[in-house]
Amino acid sequence: MPKNITDEDLDLLSELGVDLTPKPVRQLSAREERIIAGFEEIERFVEEHGRLPQHGADRDIFERIYAVRLDRLRESEECRTVLTPLDSRGLLNSANDSNWPSADDLDDAELLAALGVDVESSNDLTQLTHVRSRQEIKAAEEIAQRDRCQDFENFKPLFKQVQKQLETGERETLKYQDNGVIRQGDLFILDGQKLLVAEMGESFISDYGLPNCRLRVVYDNGTESNPLLRSLQRALNKDKNSRRITSLDLGPLFSSAEAEEDLPSGFIYVLRSKSEHPYIAENREVIHKIGVTGGDVRKRLANAKKDPTYLLAEVEIVTTFKLMNIDRNKLEALLHRFFDGARLDITLYDRFNNPVKPKEWFCIPLEVIEQAIEKLKEGTLDQFHYDPQTAQLLKRQMNFK
Repeated sequence: MPKNITDEDLDLLSELGVDLTPKPVRQLSAREERIIAGFEEIERFVEEHGRLPQHGADRDIFERIYAVRLDRLRESEECRTVLTPLDSRGLLNSANDSNWPSADDLDDAELLAALGVDVESSNDLTQLTHVRSRQEIKAAEEIAQRDRCQDFENFKPLFKQVQKQLETGERETLKYQDNGVIRQGDLFILDGQKLLVAEMGESFISDYGLPNCRLRVVYDNGTESNPLLRSLQRALNKDKNSRRITSLDLGPLFSSAEAEEDLPSGFIYVLRSKSEHPYIAENREVIHKIGVTGGDVRKRLANAKKDPTYLLAEVEIVTTFKLMNIDRNKLEALLHRFFDGARLDITLYDRFNNPVKPKEWFCIPLEVIEQAIEKLKEGTLDQFHYDPQTAQLLKRQMNFK
């Protein structure tokens, strides 16, 4: 009731027969909350795309789910009762969508099953699956409003090529690590759609003291948006199925499962020297050779004592990591470049008294090497650098260009 209403106003309203008794606020049941949440996602789709969600194999998976869900809500009297007061766009009335393509004839349950959606009961129209939480919806809303990408023809070949490379295994998808680095040219999968970070604006410091910038993000359905970097990170964090699409620099580094068609590429090996050179003997536990080979590691070490590559001494194999489907030379160059600041600086003399300066030995603790290999597996090594002063992998600072 308004605070400035007077006793005279109350008397007048009473004489006019106006009931001034406050009406109790109706509490929604958990089922009604689910129904409303599912409908709000459909409304959000319509608001973003300016059309109803449609069926069809060429449609995004979430659009197809929304199309099935709208059909079910329309068929359910209970759902219509709950939603009609909220349906400002008239989405529940099929007579309003005559301008849009009609849904195909595939049975809803069959379509949901084909999409991998678990339906507990085909008759339970209120058991809505794939309804995101309020927090997830909020994160998605922080992604700026999408518009049609005017120059999508420039990006379309890239998305087609990426899809082909995913199918052939040239690229892989990895689980997006929370608040992982985002750079221009990065590719992700968010809410079932591939996206490209096409442009990054000028960096600024947010209210929380964190670097931020405006992005241009292009989606594989021909739309684009201009979210803030932190907003895109939050959306990727909230989507449990978000993925980072790997680059082609190295291909898939480590196969999660070895398939018949996988080609063994060799091994990453870590060696320790048995040299009696005073400096090497004193620091033996942290001096390691990091290499990559396509053959048997032990056979390669047969003549280590005569080979300057192995510090003219016997060596021991500390650990190895098997590789599949990978360019060994690129991987070895990447690891050596990553640890370049810790390269062993020593000069030895061979049996002819010629000076030898080894290039593949590093002063690095074994556990740090193993951490770096783990980052390679995760696809996040580029987010770290090695600090020789602390002998640790440190997170890189955001670098905006």
